[in-house]
Amino acid sequence: MAQQPSPGSPQSAKLEPGSPVYIRLRAVIAAAHYHGLELDMRDFAAEPEEDSPSPASLVRWLREQGAVAKAMHLRWRYLVRMGNTPPIVLMFRDGSAGLMVGSNPEKGVVWLRDPLKGEGEPPIPVDQLRLTQVWTGDVVLVKRRRDESEGDARFDLAWFAKMVLREKRGLRDMVFGSMVMSVLQVFPPLIVMQVIDRVVNYHSMATLVSLTGFVIILGVYEILLSYGRQELTLVVTTRLDARISLHAFNRLLSLPLEFYERQQAGEILGRFSSVFKVRDFMTGQLLSTILDMFVLVVVMPVLFYMSPTMAWLTFAAAGAIGLVVVIMLPAISRVAGHQIRTEMKRNATLYETVAGIRTVKTLALENPRREEWDDRTAEVVRWRLAAGRISNWSNSIVMPLNMFINRGIIMVGAYLTLTNSNSMQGGALMAFMMLGGRVASPLVSLARMMESVNEVTVSLNEAGMVLNQPTEAKALTTGMRPPIKGALSFVDVNFSYPGSTAKALDGVNFSVPAGTMLGLVGRSGSGKSTITRLLQGVSRNYTGYLRLDGIDMREINLHHLRRSFGVVLQDNFLFRGTIQDNITAGRPGLTIDDVVRAARMAGAEEFIERMPAGYETWIEEGSTNISGGQRQRLAIARAVICDPKLMILDEATSALDPESEALVNANLQRIGKGRTMVIVSHRLSSLVDCDQIAVMDKGKVTDIGPHSELLERCDVYRTLWLQQNRHVNPQAAKAAEEDEAADDQKREQQGPQPSEGDDA
Repeated sequence: MAQQPSPGSPQSAKLEPGSPVYIRLRAVIAAAHYHGLELDMRDFAAEPEEDSPSPASLVRWLREQGAVAKAMHLRWRYLVRMGNTPPIVLMFRDGSAGLMVGSNPEKGVVWLRDPLKGEGEPPIPVDQLRLTQVWTGDVVLVKRRRDESEGDARFDLAWFAKMVLREKRGLRDMVFGSMVMSVLQVFPPLIVMQVIDRVVNYHSMATLVSLTGFVIILGVYEILLSYGRQELTLVVTTRLDARISLHAFNRLLSLPLEFYERQQAGEILGRFSSVFKVRDFMTGQLLSTILDMFVLVVVMPVLFYMSPTMAWLTFAAAGAIGLVVVIMLPAISRVAGHQIRTEMKRNATLYETVAGIRTVKTLALENPRREEWDDRTAEVVRWRLAAGRISNWSNSIVMPLNMFINRGIIMVGAYLTLTNSNSMQGGALMAFMMLGGRVASPLVSLARMMESVNEVTVSLNEAGMVLNQPTEAKALTTGMRPPIKGALSFVDVNFSYPGSTAKALDGVNFSVPAGTMLGLVGRSGSGKSTITRLLQGVSRNYTGYLRLDGIDMREINLHHLRRSFGVVLQDNFLFRGTIQDNITAGRPGLTIDDVVRAARMAGAEEFIERMPAGYETWIEEGSTNISGGQRQRLAIARAVICDPKLMILDEATSALDPESEALVNANLQRIGKGRTMVIVSHRLSSLVDCDQIAVMDKGKVTDIGPHSELLERCDVYRTLWLQQNRHVNPQAAKAAEEDEAADDQKREQQGPQPSEGDDA
């Protein structure tokens, strides 16, 4: 069952047991539980303006948690017939909800169960009169997702096609409108034919008046239909744009951290941006070309009726255009691929330069970065020029055929008329030329579209290199959600980083009870930060057993796990916004009192209150208007505000000045009260008060115990301690340095050791 909200959790004031909001969430959780989905009430974040969760918010939450959910507005006569269905959540007018578990259409009753009571509690029958007094008519239907959803499916053209076909109703209306407009486009050439053959030749004023009225009526209908089709196209493309963008960004967020650590950020952004090229093609050129193709369905029969010979010539010329484009496709595809890849490399250089502009300026690296940008630009220009030239060749070859359709066909028609091979009059010949141009336009557009298909295919492949990577979606939406207490147990844990044959962790074994303050020390690359990565679920492909409160970490829902932790890293990122916004990031429902309490625990209250705007002080991008120590204390405040039962501090005090570090260390005992603390630090003085200190070397835990015991029995710990306190005993520190140098020499002779990119 769901956990009770903690006092500091969002909406804790509203989520009091027995309140309408609490009952509504419990109803949804009970319906999900029926399908084997375990939800945590604390994961729900309502819209700020909502007093009670709306059906749309509940559906959004359920879908995020891996369920298939739908909100509907039903009438009684439909509801009472839904007897053989899983529990249905009924929304009540007071903001609460009930569970419908059955119905009896003959008796006109539905069976409701109280969400706050167990499944063994017998339901009560409710008739239409009593239910309609409290029921809003809204329901939420829930089931477990068993098939592959759009968010998890492979990112390719088939995925895009499924997204487009979801707009069946809009596409149907657009097709109907295009068909009608295609029919209407036949009439203007026919009217021209009548004007020339009947009005001009016979000087018939009455026919001219009739045709004028017909033209006006036809024009009005064509304007209205054109506006309607354009409006439908705009609505459909906008919906598709929103859906594709949301799915793509959600996929990006669900990628594991290991992927981002291995790839260059600029290339990731460049490849992700390729999605929008595919989106523009699917919702723009492709859609408009398909709609214009309906002209062929209507006009071609008319052309063959007017003159089969000229119709075949028109069709053959258009087909020749398509053949030319197909022949040019391989070369176009190759050049387009090179162009897209060089543009992504240039964008990567731009991103890297902007992201590291502080280093560029301080080290005077403008010239090297400028040279690299020039080289990337030269490559882009070279391939863009090649793409333009091959496109120019294609257009030049196609142009004579296009000119024949638009201009030459009238010459052929005139020749056929003069030689009595064709019974067409002058007006009919003019009408045929106009209709022939309408036939050629969609065929030429179709041929042109083939050029774009190659570029889109390359863009899709580039986007797939990012979006088709294995995601954490399953781990984020499935798994256990146990209450976290903080007991940790490592049993023969082994781990290697991707691409490395050396073990970053080699048979790690230790355990600590809940509420322990555990320190991790050791030389760089010894495996300290790797342990924190496994605890956070960043890497799950380890062997052995890593248990939290007796449960294997891989069986715990990853989202629940990370929300239950507080993590402070060596280099913490703050978002643009106020100090209060950054401290409450991910917990927008918390009050200013919670923010002040967290800032006080982190030792940040004193410098925040000195700022002119206090907690409303705006933090610029890159945190340039605050010091490194202030940024670190804000990160600690952000970690402790959610009252986690397990906290990880990975070199969290490394950027603090001695006064700030002393202040934070003095608060660590208070911060760690009632919670498990895992503290990674190179400064052993900050770990003296830890209950247990694990000493790591070459991926192994060589010893674990309190500070005083380790000084006596652990050589590695004693060496590190003497090195950092050389002012107390210089001779012992010098001997320790000599011993360490000898150990380093032995390690070099033995070969490369396990390395750890995230250890300082």
